[in-house]
Amino acid sequence: MHSEAEIARASAAWVWFPRDSEQERSELQLVRYPSRFGGGVRGSQVASALDPAEVLDLAVARTRAWGEGRLVFWTNAADSPDLEDELRRRGAVHDDTVTVFARPIPGEPIPVPDDIDTVIVRTLADVRDVDEVSVPVWDQLPLDEQGLAEQLDEVTAELATGTGARVLARIDGRPAGTAGCTVADGFLRLWGAATLPGFRGRGAYRAVLAERLRLGAELGATTALVKGRVATSAPILARCGFVPYGEDRSYVLTV
Repeated sequence: MHSEAEIARASAAWVWFPRDSEQERSELQLVRYPSRFGGGVRGSQVASALDPAEVLDLAVARTRAWGEGRLVFWTNAADSPDLEDELRRRGAVHDDTVTVFARPIPGEPIPVPDDIDTVIVRTLADVRDVDEVSVPVWDQLPLDEQGLAEQLDEVTAELATGTGARVLARIDGRPAGTAGCTVADGFLRLWGAATLPGFRGRGAYRAVLAERLRLGAELGATTALVKGRVATSAPILARCGFVPYGEDRSYVLTV
């Protein structure tokens, strides 16, 4: 398993660029999300000699230039300078908190109920079922036929190169939960876990977690890294052998 310092660096380096997004890297990382994911701009990874107000001014200016009115900033202990006080001073609202967790791969097995069927997404039918879960849970727009085909191309390409995968859990033949993973520098990044409300409490989250850890071991990853919401997944992750390594917080600023 990686060291605590390596885990901290890997957590700070983690950023997501959705398909069809735009991004800019200067004093911090900014990503403009497509409308399917609600639009807006996500900021993170501050590395600047400027003061916090100047860095935030640049982020606000870029957000406006993109024609967006919402900036979501994710803090991290590695940020330099730290923008948290400046965000609060400008009226940004604390929106979410995640705990950074890690555990060795494969580690102790995670028990999964026998009535859950978990698969690696490989077919168009699988992608449709993933969308059936993701749309209501994440409040997304559903994919059209072209979007479904592009999503299938994306996940199968990641499988072919050994860089990642999407998994799906079905209960009684119906889509119940889904999640993704990405391999980077020996880490297995675990992301996007979602369970439909009607299936919560039946083990779907643990099922997709166990399947991703199994696959991560096959792909040569040695440490699983995940950011679990304090109010939802964090307690489950702690029970599944994950150890906390700090917190990230998000703030929403209307610009």
